[in-house]
Amino acid sequence: MSLAEKYCLTAAFIFFMTGLVSGIWKYRLMVKGFDHRARYYVDITHRSSLMYSFAAILLAKFAELSVFPAVVNNTAALATLIFFAAAIFTYIVHGVLRDTTNQLEEPHRVGNTKLPAWLTPLFMLLLIIAEVGGSAVLGVGALLSIWW
Repeated sequence: MSLAEKYCLTAAFIFFMTGLVSGIWKYRLMVKGFDHRARYYVDITHRSSLMYSFAAILLAKFAELSVFPAVVNNTAALATLIFFAAAIFTYIVHGVLRDTTNQLEEPHRVGNTKLPAWLTPLFMLLLIIAEVGGSAVLGVGALLSIWW
């Protein structure tokens, strides 16, 4: 098994467990809450963690089939997975702090701390490049393997 596959499967397990544990968190809030709803970013944490866990498994399969050199596959996998993890972490922070229902709303804040205006747009740009780019590299590598 390649290192890229190991990264992806390890991340899949971590994301899946985060999804399950955040599901308990979500359930507890729903039972205790006046309107039987969880906080917005607790719900987002739960759903995104589960979705990212299955995306990581898909990336593992792409990495397995990819024709690209190991260094390319490893870099693509890590870039994608690091930003998946960063997104989940951000959702957890907002869920704990109860500070927003829209992390992209200006001014950008974490808790009571106002973030520099450039920070969130830069993070989102890097996230897009890493997630789409890394997934595309692994996917194209797999497609080249199965079609050529």
